[in-house]
Amino acid sequence: MAKKLVEFSPDYAVIPGESLKEFLEFSGMSLKEFSLRTGLTQQSIIRIIKGEQPITPDTANRFELVTGTPARFWNNLESQYQEQLARLREKERLEGEAEWLKIIPFKELTLRKLVQPSTETFSRVRECLKFFGVSDVSGWYEIWQSPEVAPRRSSCFDTNPGAAATWIRIGELQAAKIICQAFEKTRFREALNKIRNLTREEPAVFIPEMTALCAEAGVALSLVKEFPKVPWSGASRWLSPEKAMILLNLRGKSNDLFWFSFFHEAGHILNDSKKDLFINSGDKTNPIEVRADKFAAETLIPEKYNARISRLKSIADVHAVAKELEISPGIVVGRFQFLTQKFKLFNSLKTRFIWS
Repeated sequence: MAKKLVEFSPDYAVIPGESLKEFLEFSGMSLKEFSLRTGLTQQSIIRIIKGEQPITPDTANRFELVTGTPARFWNNLESQYQEQLARLREKERLEGEAEWLKIIPFKELTLRKLVQPSTETFSRVRECLKFFGVSDVSGWYEIWQSPEVAPRRSSCFDTNPGAAATWIRIGELQAAKIICQAFEKTRFREALNKIRNLTREEPAVFIPEMTALCAEAGVALSLVKEFPKVPWSGASRWLSPEKAMILLNLRGKSNDLFWFSFFHEAGHILNDSKKDLFINSGDKTNPIEVRADKFAAETLIPEKYNARISRLKSIADVHAVAKELEISPGIVVGRFQFLTQKFKLFNSLKTRFIWS
């Protein structure tokens, strides 16, 4: 039968001086004699026994000469004691952060196997802190919600900061694993032209191709399944002065929305500040977001085609325009529906993506 291994984490710390006390009792050596043999004062030895004074490496060497027990034994006792004390202090500190967990989608993180499941508050808080790469909750707030960061962040982030930060963090962790060349704007523009031609391909073809093209230009492409209550299809930010990230999901599931989101974020990378985090929320009041929308629209289908596309009458017409533009028919349908507000017409030509 398979054996289930359970990590033992005691809620107490054993004072190293307990072992010293046992030695003195077993050997029959008096405190005064031990003091003379080790060259330590009796007061120091008493403090060590009580856990009020640490066993230093020098003290451990003295104990080895007198007790015959290797210095590493005494050093390990002290190290384990201090480590356990630190964990007990940490446990007390983290148990006071239960309120923070209310905004973090811990259950979703466990389902995606990004944190270890636990029923204990301090363990859940610790797992989430480790996931975000911070040592305390105040550090998390400094990074994601401090006044200094907020002006450089998309305003829509504030509607659900815990889930949004989690989704973006997963993207960052993915992006960190992607080896990229140093960013070059010209190379990225060239990559976008090649990626546009991939809109007619299946995901099994276009995902590795576009990922590689982006990486060669200094952009890490992260694909992260959408989170509940995070109604955004894409985001972008700079991870370093020479590496950017584009983060996408399948919200909406149709290929026209997926490709529009990608080129929208590409517009931010090319045209906007390296200090900002951009989230594609469909905000039509933000001029920066409107400009990114225009970049995506013009890259996929130049505005001069709008009049022709708004007059499409048949599936054959859609295919003809798509062939001329060398893009997916679904993207042409998306533009037609946007221009005419006829959101059901030609829907069969759109491709629906699902997570494998």
